Amino acid sequence: MNTVLDGEDFGESIMSTEDIIKYCLSKHKAYEDYPFGNIPICYKLNGKIFAQLYPNENDYKITLKCTSDVGQFFRSLYPDKVVRGYHCPPIQQPYWNTVYLSDFPDDELLNMIDLAYNTVLNSFSKKIKRQIIGDT
Repeated sequence: MNTVLDGEDFGESIMSTEDIIKYCLSKHKAYEDYPFGNIPICYKLNGKIFAQLYPNENDYKITLKCTSDVGQFFRSLYPDKVVRGYHCPPIQQPYWNTVYLSDFPDDELLNMIDLAYNTVLNSFSKKIKRQIIGDT
């Protein structure tokens, strides 16, 4: 299995796997998990996945949690790069976007990771959210 661990350039500017991992882990109380095996690398908040990274050289992508409206917005903005969560059952697909990362804008990817994290954070009750953010 070939992976994109060191930011190899496949002809386009792409964010390295290492940079994506660092960014996901920089989120407050986010952690890495492997519930499905070595791939995808999952990033969770309080037990809920907000990002699933697939660092395969020939199929470099990330699946991110979203709201239905936000998901549709990004799919219409980047129709060739952002699709409904490819691995999800149809009922969950509107709430996940899979982003094909070759030649995808880094700033937009970071924005989408932020939105995914916040979507999961906001899915918790006020009490749990206060515990997560440390605002007790």
